[in-house]
Amino acid sequence: MSEHLKGLLITALGVLMVVPDSLFVRLIVADPMTITFWRATVAGCLILTGCLIFQGLAGFRAVARTGWPGALYTLLMSTTAPGFVMAISLTSVANVVFIFASIPLFAALFSRIFLGEPFSKRMILTVAAVLPGLGIIAYGSQTSAIASWQGDLIALAVSASFAAALTTVRKVRTTSMIPAIPVAYLMSALVMLIWATPGQAMPSQWPLVLGHGGFIALSTCLLTLGPRYLPSAEVSLLILLESVLAPLLVWAVIGEDPGPWAIAGGVLVIGALFVSNAIALRRRRIRNSAQSRAV
Repeated sequence: MSEHLKGLLITALGVLMVVPDSLFVRLIVADPMTITFWRATVAGCLILTGCLIFQGLAGFRAVARTGWPGALYTLLMSTTAPGFVMAISLTSVANVVFIFASIPLFAALFSRIFLGEPFSKRMILTVAAVLPGLGIIAYGSQTSAIASWQGDLIALAVSASFAAALTTVRKVRTTSMIPAIPVAYLMSALVMLIWATPGQAMPSQWPLVLGHGGFIALSTCLLTLGPRYLPSAEVSLLILLESVLAPLLVWAVIGEDPGPWAIAGGVLVIGALFVSNAIALRRRRIRNSAQSRAV
């Protein structure tokens, strides 16, 4: 199996594993803090067990040696779990995942500010297309019974936090940051325990709770490993599948209609990102082909 095919399969499987995340949040009958607590606890413990089995303590020591980038990455990742659940609780699933599609734009902005990387013309045009799409989603939240601007704002904050984490980890790209993830999740669970009521979800809903955490653990690991073998543009295209499939799954299972405004805004956001990443991927392939002929 080629490295490219391996990366394609791992990343695609990781994307499919994260698709049911929002559906689990809808199905588990408990308050958002309790759902976050169990989601972070189960996923954190599973990933921690895997790290200890395959790496022992060496992986954690490697992360610790990264210094402040590793610490900042862990802190930022710890905020994404409660933020995601809170956003899903306050607005529609479609709004959340469509807003999450803007993560690459935040990553480009942070890379420009903190790493000095210039904006390309392609990225400027992408931002110009995505911002109206986000505006349409926000406008639609005023007319939808299942959406709210508060949830949309939290989703936007989570997108920025996740993008900041991705930018931070580029400072230590030679180190596997998977061991930092269970630390982040368990930190989040510990904080949520202040407000959570664990007995609301367990033991009566243990299949949903364990399934939720298991899917998150697998998707997190796969989406951390897969991109090592693929160009970033191709990874971004695959991740867009989650933005399409997640609201469709929730719509099919529990009948949550995202509404025309969310669909219109989502089509604009995803369409702009799809075209942008497809152009980047095509340019990379042309460049690689030219280099191969030169050799």
